[in-house]
Amino acid sequence: MRRAVVIALLLATALALALALAGTWAYAVHPWPVRQTPTELVVEQGANARTLGRSLAGQGIDIPGPVFEIAARLRGDAHRLRAGSFEVQGPVTLRALLDLIIGGDFIQRQLRIVEGWNFRQVRQALAAQPELRQEMAGLADAQVMERIGAAEPHPEGLFFPDTYSFTPGSSDVDVLKRAYRRQKAVLDKAWGERQADLPLRTPYEALVLASIVEKETGRAADRPQVAAVFVNRLRRGMMLQSDPTTIYGLGERFDGDLRRSDLRADTPYNTYTRGGLPPTPIAMPGRAAIEAALDPPATRALYFVARGDGSSQFSETLDAHNQAVSRYQRGR
Repeated sequence: MRRAVVIALLLATALALALALAGTWAYAVHPWPVRQTPTELVVEQGANARTLGRSLAGQGIDIPGPVFEIAARLRGDAHRLRAGSFEVQGPVTLRALLDLIIGGDFIQRQLRIVEGWNFRQVRQALAAQPELRQEMAGLADAQVMERIGAAEPHPEGLFFPDTYSFTPGSSDVDVLKRAYRRQKAVLDKAWGERQADLPLRTPYEALVLASIVEKETGRAADRPQVAAVFVNRLRRGMMLQSDPTTIYGLGERFDGDLRRSDLRADTPYNTYTRGGLPPTPIAMPGRAAIEAALDPPATRALYFVARGDGSSQFSETLDAHNQAVSRYQRGR
């Protein structure tokens, strides 16, 4: 009887050991097939070990869902699954797959905010990213500003033009927050290093001017000169007479052709009818435009006109400017 018990115990121990070894092999050694390598594994926001396991086959990774779930629970990582996209090279072991999801690198997507874009264009670019969670859909601009924690009610100009990486499943609000913080940091630094005696009272006014410089510049090398012209005009109390500000004020009424009647149509952004700066920026200025607005070169130029090749002709007097207009704009 004792011998039978001992044999039974030995068999049970051997079976348990065999099962443990088989489980270890299936977890750490067995190469599970990946139908196309590399493949992108998407872990949805809020996914758990069970729901992710069920989705593996549909994503081209041939690991049975229950096997994945048991492995995640046994190693204590079922609650540590990270949402995002991961590149899986096949074949893959259970251990390697879980290591990737728990602590590996995400696949990154990119969104570019372009210098000179307005906020409507920024929102369109965010909305066009299917892998971003669209939390701003249906929100007014002021509500978006509240959502990102901004004190300013008007969004124009407040987002730094750059390329932003994000992981699939991230929020559009998160990307916008990063752009907002970057713009604030760039503006604060430039304001702290600004030229003395500028006709600008606040960093926000500097941002307004920088947005005009951004829209008025056809060639990067002309940007400091363009900024200097507007600073000189502000110092003298002259009208800025900027076409881009006037166009911005027309909104959807602008059809691509700026007419004399448009220049006479008074809006808060018409710098042909109103003195000083417009009430808000008109676009997203980049670092170079902000720095040019706050550190313009010494010049007496008060006018500039496009030459037609992207560059501008700068003039100190109205007569010289009229001659430049005749030469470059009227073909004489």
